[in-house]
Amino acid sequence: MGNRLFQKAREAVNNVVEKMNSHSMQHDNSTPQHLSAHDEAVAQNAISSAMANSSDAERAQLAELQQELDQNGELK
Repeated sequence: MGNRLFQKAREAVNNVVEKMNSHSMQHDNSTPQHLSAHDEAVAQNAISSAMANSSDAERAQLAELQQELDQNGELK
């Protein structure tokens, strides 16, 4: 079946990345704070929750997701 918390974390981070990418494609200088603050918090919580119940391989992937989330946060 797979680790449901891991899947949720991956989906949440992908959601943030997709929204940030679509926002940057609009060539708008304003930051989409309404989406990024809430969505980033959801993604961060999902990553934290998934860490406790993950295998070593999943934790390594979660660390990569965290890094991706951090990089997108810097783009704001």
